[in-house]
Amino acid sequence: MATGKTTIGKLLAQQLSWEFVDTDEIIVSQQAMSIENIFSQFGEEAFRKLENEVARDLAKREHLVISTGGKMMLDPLNAEILEKNGNVFSLLATPEEILSRLKQDQINTRPLLKGANPKAKIVQLLQEREKGYQRFQTVDTGSKTPAEVAENILSLLK
Repeated sequence: MATGKTTIGKLLAQQLSWEFVDTDEIIVSQQAMSIENIFSQFGEEAFRKLENEVARDLAKREHLVISTGGKMMLDPLNAEILEKNGNVFSLLATPEEILSRLKQDQINTRPLLKGANPKAKIVQLLQEREKGYQRFQTVDTGSKTPAEVAENILSLLK
């Protein structure tokens, strides 16, 4: 979260003349409710199932830049599905950078950051996910503009 997936993804899509899609936005649209409400009403397991369905649908399409939720690509099945026809990059930022990019209202609407100490939760999430993220080519977004990161990814695609 807050590593630039949406901003950088939109820049990449524009430069490649491809479509940009955000898996969280697709789920919100399909379910007609926020991710926070999906988590609270149906639980994380149900949300992860929705992510898998979206991954399967998107894998059938071409010329997409896809921004996924932070945990979606940690599911080996989702990763396998989306890696078949495309390149996957993991965007990285430090906990301090992530926290500074998130506004307080954004923190309050993120189910996995609820609690008294969001920075500690960010550190915990990054530690839990580090091994899974290392499966993919990583791109550091810290101290770089979105345009610089997009250019870096474009050069990696060539």
